Amino acid sequence: MFDAILFDLDGTLVDTESLALAAGLVAFEALGHPVTADFLHQLVGIDLPTAGGIIGAALPKLNQQDLHPMWQAGFLAAMDAQGLPLKAGVAELIGARLHPMAIVTSSSRTEARRKLSKAGIADAFELVITLDDVIAPKPAPDPYLLAARRLGVAPARCLVFEDSETGAEAAFRAGCRVVQVPDVVPSTGRWAHHLAPDMLSGARAAGLLR
Repeated sequence: MFDAILFDLDGTLVDTESLALAAGLVAFEALGHPVTADFLHQLVGIDLPTAGGIIGAALPKLNQQDLHPMWQAGFLAAMDAQGLPLKAGVAELIGARLHPMAIVTSSSRTEARRKLSKAGIADAFELVITLDDVIAPKPAPDPYLLAARRLGVAPARCLVFEDSETGAEAAFRAGCRVVQVPDVVPSTGRWAHHLAPDMLSGARAAGLLR
């Protein structure tokens, strides 16, 4: 049924979103522009330049040159202190190695490598597609189309695991089969073929596992 499995990284394979949310709240507060968790939720799954545009439109007086280093430092400190656990079911799913596997993330290559290494899964994937590899990031289909092309498989033969609306839309528009497992932001499953409470349930719904 499938020739490859493609995974988003943050919030899908590794539990980074809660750490990033907490660090973001602290950074905005420290710069005198407190925001709510709901405000940060709209940034989940998108690349840094796009997030910067949203932040700038809402908070034009905020100095983002100060924000991003502070936010990143807080996130890295939390990751070093708390570790970077895998989401439920991830170890079993990637350990089964049922098909060639790739990462498709909106993180930069440096950030993706750091997270994969910290989580101990850097060697599990044949391919890692990052923000640095595409001109049009998620929700454009380009990252998933590129992953399928480099793996030598048709997008329709790829099963994708995503947590965010942005990522699910990118995979859906690429013509992939989409399992969405929401993380910190609930979803209606608009862009998903299967909306699941966890990775293994999603894999079973898609017919990947019994």
